[in-house]
Amino acid sequence: MTSNDFWLTNLVTPSGERTAMNVAAGRIVGYGTPPAGTTVIDANGRLLLPSLIEGHVHLDKVLWGTPWPGYRSGTTVKERIAREKAYRTSLSTPVETRGALLVEAEIAFGTGHMRTHVDIDTDWGLSNLEAVLKIRERYAAQIDIQIVAFPQSGILASPGTADLLDAALREGADLIGGLDPAYIDGDPKGSLDIVFALAEKHGKGVDIHLHEGGPLGLFELDLIAERTSALGLGGKVTVSHAYCLGDAAPDALAATAETLARSGVSIMTSAPEQSMPPLRPLWAAGVTVFCGNDNIRDTWSPFGTGDLLERANIAARQQNLVSDAELHAALNLITGATAQVMGLEGYGLAPGDRADFVLVDAPAVPETIASPPRNRVVYKAGKLVAGTL
Repeated sequence: MTSNDFWLTNLVTPSGERTAMNVAAGRIVGYGTPPAGTTVIDANGRLLLPSLIEGHVHLDKVLWGTPWPGYRSGTTVKERIAREKAYRTSLSTPVETRGALLVEAEIAFGTGHMRTHVDIDTDWGLSNLEAVLKIRERYAAQIDIQIVAFPQSGILASPGTADLLDAALREGADLIGGLDPAYIDGDPKGSLDIVFALAEKHGKGVDIHLHEGGPLGLFELDLIAERTSALGLGGKVTVSHAYCLGDAAPDALAATAETLARSGVSIMTSAPEQSMPPLRPLWAAGVTVFCGNDNIRDTWSPFGTGDLLERANIAARQQNLVSDAELHAALNLITGATAQVMGLEGYGLAPGDRADFVLVDAPAVPETIASPPRNRVVYKAGKLVAGTL
């Protein structure tokens, strides 16, 4: 037995069972009664959860570690993009410093896996990617990070960006992103063709920001689903935000949900106050939906802490998820559903899974979502990375 082999006793599983869990060589061995002479750690009745998973964040945008920027509202997406770029260009605090502060906060809240979008365009070049790659390497023992090469300024609207996205995928980005192909690029088919061509060339997944609402947004979802099916990318394509689903009439929503489920396109939501994709009909159609914090204290929003249990709470409130079963489903938005989308192997709490887990001061999952506890104890590959017992 090594120093990383132990039994975690007096814990409560998500199903409500009080038991002990055996951890060895960074993995969960099983559950039961600890044999005599083994190393025992008392969980003190805490609830055991799998590592939380951040499905959508922007490490290069966060402004933690800088002065309060002041905020304005009511401008267009294009205006906000331009304002953000001007402000970030003026900063002396580098991406690596600011992004690391957010990563550390998320680790402390129990996040063990993260997907971050990173701005790639002709002004930034690959500098944001290079900074986030350094963050990923620095915290590799505490959190796994996927990187999306994100064309915040557009692709067709910013000539030269397609080549930079190509380079980003060669240099370590895990997925290719996109942004509002009609509003930003003015050519939804042409813009999406570039995105999916790069995905096919590099054998990568896709995660596209889609803010466009109404019939246009639904049309673009159909285009994305069509390309996903044609390239056999089911399960590897995400549409982030998809406000058009929150705007859609029931018949149109049902038809689009069926298309998304059939093609294997997932939906990420940050649970916005308006136009949030409706969870129940999407779940009923078989669409995978997951959550992310999105913008945290950047020029787009002053809000956010990095706490995914808080984000699941917001989603549950937005959709009036109140039964115990629905609150368990809300937890799945930041655990199992995101693990499926991110293609994580060995994720969960079953014997053989990686010992990536978080202990919280709560009696059961429903209460954890309804009133997220602040005290967290976090393990990664069987090693304590945050909190104390």
